[in-house]
Amino acid sequence: MSFVQPILDRLEASPDHIFLQEARDGALYASTGADLGARIRRARAFLRGSDLRPGDRVALLGANSIPWVAVDIALLAEGIVVVPLYARQRPAELAGILRDCAPSLLLADDPALLEPLHEAGAPETPFRPLADLVEGEEDDAPGSGGGPSAAPLDAEDPVTIIYTSGTSGEPKGVVLNGRNLDHMLGATRDRLDLLMKGHAGEERAFHYLPFCFAGSWILMLLALARGTVLTLNTDLTRIVEDLAIARPHFFQNVPVLMDRVRDGVEQALRRRGGPVRALWEGAFRATVAAADGERPGLRDRIALAGARSVLFPSIRRRIGTDLRSLICGSAPLARDTQLFFEMIGIPVLQVYGLTETTAICTMDAPGEVVPGRVGRAIPDVEMRLGENDEILVRGPNVFGGYWNRPEATTAAFVDGWFRTGDQGEMDESGNWRVLGRVKNLIVPSSGHNVAPEPLEEKLAARVPGASQVVLVGNGRPHLAAIITGPVEVSDVEAALEDLNRELPHYQRIRGSIVVTEPFTIESGLVTANGKVRRNAVAERLADRIDAIYDRSRVPA
Repeated sequence: MSFVQPILDRLEASPDHIFLQEARDGALYASTGADLGARIRRARAFLRGSDLRPGDRVALLGANSIPWVAVDIALLAEGIVVVPLYARQRPAELAGILRDCAPSLLLADDPALLEPLHEAGAPETPFRPLADLVEGEEDDAPGSGGGPSAAPLDAEDPVTIIYTSGTSGEPKGVVLNGRNLDHMLGATRDRLDLLMKGHAGEERAFHYLPFCFAGSWILMLLALARGTVLTLNTDLTRIVEDLAIARPHFFQNVPVLMDRVRDGVEQALRRRGGPVRALWEGAFRATVAAADGERPGLRDRIALAGARSVLFPSIRRRIGTDLRSLICGSAPLARDTQLFFEMIGIPVLQVYGLTETTAICTMDAPGEVVPGRVGRAIPDVEMRLGENDEILVRGPNVFGGYWNRPEATTAAFVDGWFRTGDQGEMDESGNWRVLGRVKNLIVPSSGHNVAPEPLEEKLAARVPGASQVVLVGNGRPHLAAIITGPVEVSDVEAALEDLNRELPHYQRIRGSIVVTEPFTIESGLVTANGKVRRNAVAERLADRIDAIYDRSRVPA
């Protein structure tokens, strides 16, 4: 049976229940089971009336919306392979993806997206607006528009091709199949059952991450199957306002947003100064000490108790009073940021995985969180360390291969284990920690291997206003840092001096570059899911990087 069938059954059984809501300009626009089911039937009728057949590929380009979800479910129900695309991605990259997957049809929510694609060399592909598939009249007879049943799906049948972010090269198409989806939806359902245990009534979630990302898409499918009321943010500048009206019990995040929330709160408290700042700083010291297994000092314990009374309730009101948890993935979350949310009473459940592992390898279990770690492997998934402490994975969540890339597929596996490319470590309880990317290792002329991510995290925490930190120094006599954002050079110098005191000689950072404007997707220096393209940054700033080493010949 197709994993789509439970979704169709749930919609049919709950015609008056709200499944999706779009938050727009302070109002919520709802789609009930009857409405969403009708949209899906219209889309299925269109697909069945076309030349498309099960196994054909269709590209889906657009922002999160109710029509996007309806068309996605309709494609899946007809056995058509969905290729979701990110509307904010550079036209040249999207054109390359379209050339690679050669879809039979391109569906987009905005026809204006087509011209830049064609200018960038996208192939001529039949096009239809999403609205054409979901709007219009339909026959009210039961089973109209293709019937309630989804096309049969075998375990090895391809379901979707999701393209990787391409941090160091061209995006690759990850082919996920029926087995991958069945296993992942079951594992995530069980974890949400634990999170929502004891809750009676409506279950609410909020969503702002694009559905073209594997983890985001999994959560959308799971919400529909569970009957969760899923509110879609349609304007990233209004996330705080939308949270207030959505009142979610949980929502999915990436570290960059959570870091910004924490920075915003801390900067506001610093500006208030005096007793408020002292209360906050004492509370955080007490939280860190407790997490380290130490007994906080009396003054800090008193500060924590006071902050719980007078500070934390107002902060929680801004983020969400009904929140049971924040779910965080895409990249490791800074331990201090996780502790910040834990301190104010909002647990954070980390998830680790890649598109190739159907988004997830590990998940934190409610009540068993270790800040700074990403949880244990999910059921039936095996993980171990390979060469250079690379995390290796095997299980029903692992993909079968890259689209049109047999050599890349072969290189991605060793003895049947998928090579994640991530360095990691596991504690005695089976909780994993992700240290960084193996390919990001910096080897200065001293010959030492340096994982940049932990150092970047520590430096970013010490520089007020820092948006991104990128270390360079491969083959050079020492490390140097690129810091973006409205930062002061004097703050950077002070932070480096402070950080270097605790580092071994080969990890010390002895040069820096300040770039006022943060790297963005539009500049080509950040991937669709917010990861910095290190090679592109190094190439763009090559002259400034060379100047650091021309000025400084300090031995490593």
